[in-house]
Amino acid sequence: MTTSEAASPIRAETFSAARAVELAQVVRSGFVESRHAGSAIVLNQHAEVVRSIGDPDAPIFPRSTLKPFQAIAMMNAGVGLRSAAAALATASHAGTQRHIQVVRSMIAQAGLTEAALQCPPALPRDNATRTELLRDNVEPAPIYMECSGKHAAMLLACAQNGWPVESYLDPQHPVQQQVRDVIERFCGERPVATGVDGCGAPVFAISLAALARGYARIRTSSASSPFALYRNAGILVDAVLADAWGIDGPGRPDTIIADRHGAFAKTGAEGVMVVSAPDGTTAAVKILDGSARAGALVALTLLADAGALDPADVAETLTRLPLHLSGGGAVVGNIRVSPLIARP
Repeated sequence: MTTSEAASPIRAETFSAARAVELAQVVRSGFVESRHAGSAIVLNQHAEVVRSIGDPDAPIFPRSTLKPFQAIAMMNAGVGLRSAAAALATASHAGTQRHIQVVRSMIAQAGLTEAALQCPPALPRDNATRTELLRDNVEPAPIYMECSGKHAAMLLACAQNGWPVESYLDPQHPVQQQVRDVIERFCGERPVATGVDGCGAPVFAISLAALARGYARIRTSSASSPFALYRNAGILVDAVLADAWGIDGPGRPDTIIADRHGAFAKTGAEGVMVVSAPDGTTAAVKILDGSARAGALVALTLLADAGALDPADVAETLTRLPLHLSGGGAVVGNIRVSPLIARP
């Protein structure tokens, strides 16, 4: 059975525009050009609700924000992910040569070749690396796809346990059952639907509130915990913060946030963003229209408002993110948090 055959239908009430709240505005030359609506939630280190905006209890596809749970599941399955390999297992990487070297080493460790990767062929998102490969007439390949590290970790779990490689993306495969179990244990919620992510792996629908709860629990886990589940989560967080270049790429949002704030940050497709501060306070955001450009802005602002991040540091970080609008070669506007959710 393929992932597409196993995908269950999404409930009609999954994510309602009627319950969405304006989260950000796009302002050009002093005129509000566009608005991004959605939902958001902030939890403290005890996974208690600090602030709720819109409808965070509605189920969503978290997309790549599920990657930490997927990586922990592979660690629970016996894969000794450490350092950069752990970061790459969690990554939506930019595809620099440094990223690709780590992924190739993971595949080699599994005793497999790149042909075992079942993510789609792609070229690196990193402009310099992509230009270099195109100059050398290199064709798109799965190894360059941003999710190749996650897939390599899944292949390592197959090799470690003697599980079949060819069907590792099937929702009924032991790898994916491990993932589902970890999601349920950290998030405290059973997925209401299963779909196919952009990379071909199963993606499980849970609420934004449950997603934030899972991140808060991961962020407050310790690498010295006597319990393997939380020990692996602590090891993963430590690895990502030590090698933040691995989870995204130099100059890219998730890496910038991790390096500047010691926060565990992960972007997901279709406007999903989760940031967990060092004390475990966590903000999760879902933009209704699927745009990714306002997610980090909203999440960081909510964490600063909650006292989990220094507002001045956040303001500085926001200058490093792609939030400015250009016109005629000059900056003529920006993306800003909506007055509806902004706090003085």
